[in-house]
Amino acid sequence: MKTKLKLILGLLTTFSLLTGCDDQFDEINTNKVDPTTLAPSFVMNKAIIDATYLDGFGTLQMLCYEFGIVQQIITPYGSSLAGANYNQNNVSNTPLVWQNFYRNVLKQIVDVVEKTKEDANRTNLYHSARIWKAYSFMILTDTYGDIPYTEAAKGYISEITSPKYDAQEAIYKDILKELDEASAALDATKAIETTDILYGGNVAKWKKLGYSLMLRAAMRLTKVDPTTARTYVTKAVTGGVMQSNDDNSVMRHTALYNNWIANHLQAREKTNFYLTAPFVNYLKTNNDPRLGSIAVRYVGAKGGPEQVASRASTDPKVQIGMPMGYDNVTVSTPAVLTQFGVASLWDFTQVNLNTVLKLDAPEFHVTHSQTQLLLAEAAVRGWVTGNAADYYAKGIRANMEQMAAYDATAAIKEDAIQAYLAAHPFDTAKALELINTQYWVSSFLNGPELFANFRRSGFPTLSKNPYPASEITEDFIRRMPYPDSETIVNQQNVNAAIARQGPNTLSTRVWWDKK
Repeated sequence: MKTKLKLILGLLTTFSLLTGCDDQFDEINTNKVDPTTLAPSFVMNKAIIDATYLDGFGTLQMLCYEFGIVQQIITPYGSSLAGANYNQNNVSNTPLVWQNFYRNVLKQIVDVVEKTKEDANRTNLYHSARIWKAYSFMILTDTYGDIPYTEAAKGYISEITSPKYDAQEAIYKDILKELDEASAALDATKAIETTDILYGGNVAKWKKLGYSLMLRAAMRLTKVDPTTARTYVTKAVTGGVMQSNDDNSVMRHTALYNNWIANHLQAREKTNFYLTAPFVNYLKTNNDPRLGSIAVRYVGAKGGPEQVASRASTDPKVQIGMPMGYDNVTVSTPAVLTQFGVASLWDFTQVNLNTVLKLDAPEFHVTHSQTQLLLAEAAVRGWVTGNAADYYAKGIRANMEQMAAYDATAAIKEDAIQAYLAAHPFDTAKALELINTQYWVSSFLNGPELFANFRRSGFPTLSKNPYPASEITEDFIRRMPYPDSETIVNQQNVNAAIARQGPNTLSTRVWWDKK
C-alpha cells in the first residue's frame, strides 16, 4: 500500500513540475547578484586604480630598484630587499611592474578601448582610455625596453596567448600617434563620464593630461630622434599642456583606500628604508625648504623600537642621509657611525610618514611641475617659444606648492619659495643639469618617471653606488630584465626581443637610452 502511495505522489509531483511550475522558471534561475557585464567606465577606473604605485607588491620594485637607482631612498638590507642597493638582480622584484600592468592595468584598459571604439555615445571615454593606455605602456617599455604592444592584453579578446614583442622605437612612435589623435578628439560637447575617478569626466583636464604626456613621451627621444621629438613637443604645446597644479593627474587616497607605499612603510618595512645621503645633502646644501616637508629623523635611535615621536625631528639642519654602498652590517661599524654622526643605522633620515607618505597621501602621475621643467628644456633646445628661466622657476614653484596637497604641515610658505628662487637663478651654462636635477626632486616618489628621466638626461650627476658585489657592467642599472615566466610561456618571442635589444640583464640599455 505504501509503495503504491509513493508512486502516485511521485507521478503527481512530476506532472505538477511539467505543467504548472515553468511560469517563473527563467526568473528563478537568473542570478540577480553577480553581474554578467561591467560598465566600461568602471573598468576604466579599475585600470587607473591598479596603476597606483604599481599595487602593493609592485611597490617593492620601486623601493628596491627605481628609488635606489636614482639615489633617493635606499635600504641597507639584502635578501628579499636586495636590488639597487647592491646593484643585483632580484628575480622576485624585477618582474613586478610587468606582472601588475599586463595582468591588471592593460587587461582592463585594452578591454575599455575595444568596447568603446565604435560606440558613438562614449567617444570621450574611448579617447581617455587611449591616453591611459599610452601612459601604461610608457611605464612598461621604459622599464623593460621591447615588450608586447600591438598584441598585448588580447588573450580574452583575440585568444593571443603568446604575443610578439614590438621594438621600442615602433612602440614610442605609436604612443605619440595615439596621444596626438586621442587628445585632439576629446570633445566637451559630447557625453562625459561623471564616474571618472581621475578627473570626474572633465574633458579639458583629460586633454591637458594627454598633451602633457605627449610632451613627456616626445622628450624621451631627445638622444635618438630629435626630429620626431621636436615635432611632437610642438604639437603638445599647441594642443595645450597643464597650466596649474589643478590639472595634475593625481590619485587621491583615504583612510580606507591607502597609499600603497605609505601602507608598506608604515607596516613591515617601517625601519628598513632611508633617504640617501646624495638626496638629503643636495636639499640641505641648497637650503631647499622641501626637505622639511619630506624628511624626518629619529635622533639618537639605536633600534626600530626607538623610532618614536619624541625623537622625531623634521628640522632640515639635523637630517643625515644614509650613504650608498653599505649593507646593514658595514653601515653599523663604529667607524661609519662616527663618520656620519649617528647612533645606529636607525638614526639616519627617513621619509616622513606623517606628511608625504601618510596613509591618505596622494600619488602623482603627471604634474604641472614636471611639465614646466620639460618645457624649460625644450626652450633651451629651441623647440618652443618662451623663456627657459621662466619655465624653470614655474616648475620649481609648482612642486613646492604641491607639497600642501600631502598635508597642511608639509605646505611651504610663499616667502620660503621666493627666497629659494632668488638664491637659485637659472644659469644658461648649466641649463640641462639644473632643469633635470630639479626634475629629480620634483618627481620624488614617482619611481618609473624618476628612473626614466635619469637615464634619458644623465642628471642629476650621481656617483656610482660603490657596493662591492655589483652585478652590473654599467655605472647604473639601465633596465629591468624580462620575467623568468616569459621565457617559459613565450620563449620564442622573448628570444627574438633579446636578439634585437641585447642581453636580458640590468645593464642593457633600452632604445632611447643612447650613450
